[in-house]
Order: sequence, then structure tokens, then C-alpha cells
Amino acid sequence: MQLRYSFRLYPDAGQRTALARVFGCARVVFNDAVRAREDARKAGAAFPTAGELSRKLITEAKQTKERCWLGEVSAVVLQQALRDAEAAYRNFFASLKGTRKGPRLGAPRFKSRKDARQSVRFTANARWNITADGRLNLPKIGAVKVKWSRTLPTVPTSVTVVKDAAGRYFASFVVDTDPAADATRMPDTDHTIGIDLGLTHFAVLSDGTKIDSPRFLRRAEKKLKKAQRELSRKQKGSKNRAKARLKVARVHAKVADARREFHHQVSTKLIRDNQAIGVEDLAVKGLARTRLAKSVHDAGWASFVNMLAYKAARYGRILVKIGRFEPTSQTCSTCGVKDGPKPLGVREWTCTACGTVHDRDQNAALNIKTAAGLAASACGAPVSPESVLAQREETGSHGFKTGNRAA
Repeated sequence: MQLRYSFRLYPDAGQRTALARVFGCARVVFNDAVRAREDARKAGAAFPTAGELSRKLITEAKQTKERCWLGEVSAVVLQQALRDAEAAYRNFFASLKGTRKGPRLGAPRFKSRKDARQSVRFTANARWNITADGRLNLPKIGAVKVKWSRTLPTVPTSVTVVKDAAGRYFASFVVDTDPAADATRMPDTDHTIGIDLGLTHFAVLSDGTKIDSPRFLRRAEKKLKKAQRELSRKQKGSKNRAKARLKVARVHAKVADARREFHHQVSTKLIRDNQAIGVEDLAVKGLARTRLAKSVHDAGWASFVNMLAYKAARYGRILVKIGRFEPTSQTCSTCGVKDGPKPLGVREWTCTACGTVHDRDQNAALNIKTAAGLAASACGAPVSPESVLAQREETGSHGFKTGNRAA
């Protein structure tokens, strides 16, 4: 299984300039490849092959006056930009044919220097390395300071340098791990848990535990409103506007980081303590178009469920997704009688058949647990998506708090 480990980089002024040059050169090569493909399509000609693009857009372009500066960066980065363009077109055509899972993708678009995220990838043949004093040595950039928050389990196969909208730099390493070895890191358990996700409480577990929703975006709204007001007053194209934009981006980054850390802590604890986990397959896109949109985005249910999915696959746990149309809030968890739909304002109800008084969310979690246990025992194998790259911000934390947590 492949995992992605991310660490913060602190380049000096000269290295930031060199990285900006690398980002720009990779962007130009990518745009040239897209333009060559589009020109061929409009002319009704065959698409140029990867070898033709490499020779024309890199090798021959370096000999011209207009593109001679491409020789100032590592050739591996430029070749990787061409591979990224190839992958973008491959995914686009697969999406058109219906052979690619997920939402339909559009055709590759030109990249801009004003994009919120800039990135370049250095593969093994780029001859990058980690120095004895813990710095990341990149070709034609130098040894960049790294904030190591944990150790890499194996030798990484590649590194991607990322600059986000807040102006922060990260090094993202891809490493291969052994799922069997990872599974031994988790304690043996036969517990099954059901999770009912919500807004009043982020999650209610079938054992009665209620995890409060931190509402990170709501808590930052006052600061965000002030930063956005200052941004709107700045003249477009001015340096002051660029500084104000960074302030807004940093507020958003702090909110996203805090939410992601919270998700990692909760998901890691649930994976560690339970062998089988049941969760509803919520229609997040649909809910995000309602009046509860801001609260739904603030909760980040989709991101949390994705973390549960890849951690379950990594550590040999079972994740069962219950259908969104399953009447978990209408069915009595004691006698199994369906009591009918209820308004969202009804948080407690009494079963008309057996007289049991139910907490709406805990009753739903118990029904999810029952459905998850039946599904897991029926298939006898983990029910989870295919292995995916772990998010760069995986913390590896082993506990969580139910209260608010600052970034």
C-alpha cells in the first residue's frame, strides 16, 4: 500500500526564488503540452506522442531564445510535467468512455501562475536526497530545511514540493508499506461500532458516546470577515491586495488544518478500538445545496469517512457503508418496528410497539451497528474502497477530545 507523508518546508529567500522558477518552468511545459494537443485536435490531426512532445517542448525548446531558461531547472521536473498532462488526458478520455469511477472530468485546462496551489514532483532519477543533518537536498535548489514531525517508515520513491494558497511549503513523500506489518500495530479487538454523523454532535456512537462538533469555521467567522473586508478594500493588482489575500488564505488554512487534525484523531481512535465500523453513506453534495450548507461543509463528513476508509484498508479493519435510504432514524433498535418518519426537531421518541424511549441519534447509531455487523459477517472480508494515497496531513495521533481544539 502506498502512503503519503507530508512535512513542512522552510526554504530561505534564494531557495524560494529557485522554487518559483521550478514551478514556472513546469507550468509552462504543461501548458505547452495542452496547447499542442488542442492545436492538433482543431487541425484534425493525430495527437502528438509523449516522445514527440518531450523532444519538441523540452529538448529543442531549450535551444531557442524564448525557452532557453528551461535549462535552469531539473529536466526530471519538466518530464514529470509532460507525464501529468498525459495522465490528465488519459483520465479525461476514460471519464468520457465511462471506464473511470467518480464524477465526470473535464478536459485539461491551462495552469496559471495565480493558481492557489503550485507543485512539482521529483522522482528517484532526479537524484534528490536527505542530508545527514535532516535537510531535503533538491537538484538546482539546494538543501531545504525540513520540520520532521515523524520518521519515514521506508525509503520514499518520490517527493512532491507543494506551495499552498497561504504561502506555505510542504514536502510530500510517497512510501510503500506492508499492510500485514501495519495490521500488527493495532490491538486485537472484536468490537463493532455504529456511527451516526450529525451537526449538533459531530458523531454519536452506538455505545452512547457523543462527540461534539468543534465548528472550526463558525469560530473563525469573525476573524475571516475582518480579513475579507480588508481584502475587498485593496486595489486590484496592488501589493497590498496580495498581502491581504494571504491573510484570508491563512485563516482558511488554519481552519482546514484544525478540522483535519480533529478528523484524524477521531478516525484513528475508532479504527484502533474497533474491528468493524458502520457509517451512513450520506449524500453530502445534496446536503451542501440546502440551507445547512455552511454547517455541512464545516463538519467535513466526506473527508472523515475517507479517512476511515483508507485507515481500515491499511490496518485490516472492516468498514461498512450503510445505504443513505436505510430508515435508521425511523426503526426501533430494540424491537425492529419501523415507526415512521419524524421531523428533525424530534430528538427523542417512544416506540409505539415496545414503549422504549429512544434518543434519535443513538438509536440510529445502534441500527447502523446492527446493519454493519450483519454485512461484515455475511461477506467475511473488509468492506472498504480500494487502497488510496493517505492524506498528507495524517497525524498518527492515538486519541481525541470531544471538545474544541485549536489549530
